[in-house]
Amino acid sequence: MRKRAGVPLLVPLLLMASCTQSGGASHNPAAYTEGQPYEQHLNTADFVDVIDNPYLPWTPGTTLTYEGGGERVEITVTDETRKILGITATVVHDQVLTDGEVTEDTYDWYAQDKWGNVWYLGEDTKEFENGEVVSTEGSWEAGVDGAQPGIAMLADPQAGDTYRQEFYEGEAEDLAKVFELGQSVEAPAGNYDDVLVTEEWTPLDPGVVEHKFYARGIGVVREEQVQGGNAVLELVEVGAP
Repeated sequence: MRKRAGVPLLVPLLLMASCTQSGGASHNPAAYTEGQPYEQHLNTADFVDVIDNPYLPWTPGTTLTYEGGGERVEITVTDETRKILGITATVVHDQVLTDGEVTEDTYDWYAQDKWGNVWYLGEDTKEFENGEVVSTEGSWEAGVDGAQPGIAMLADPQAGDTYRQEFYEGEAEDLAKVFELGQSVEAPAGNYDDVLVTEEWTPLDPGVVEHKFYARGIGVVREEQVQGGNAVLELVEVGAP
């Protein structure tokens, strides 16, 4: 996903080990091992038309609004799709507003396999200053220029699982680790139990680590920087389709 201006993503406090694998029925098909090559070979027949992973249900028509650090983030799960690697991906629109003006505008592409893993297949992102596009850094599409898909949410997350969320060398290298399960968290939009917490970072932004809190049936309800800053972003409103 990308580094938001107010809530940048990440760098490891500890180096975790796992094994690199191709997509499939594996428990952790995008497992991460530092220094190991990473390549995915996804089978279009392994993907389904809906994204209903309990921790990341991208149902078209859903809207999620977050606030924190002087920013407002508006996410809309659209009814649009995009073909990537022959897979039909759901298009999610993500806008960051600062003082009421759009400072980031992104279209993210996700698809779920038949085991329930939600794959991240790329993004088209733009940063704005004074209404003008100043950067498209971080944009990538799986299968283009060596970019590889990653996992946005595992079907069966277990504490300690470490995985790539995306891989486009030098542009998009976000990583995640299942940090805790069964937590509780409060946000302006509600109180949530059975929350999954991930720790996320990228070697492209050393010194920064973020925790994300995923509630069942909703997705992210809170983001907080735990290293390299103290920014917090909280869910303030959910719009159902």
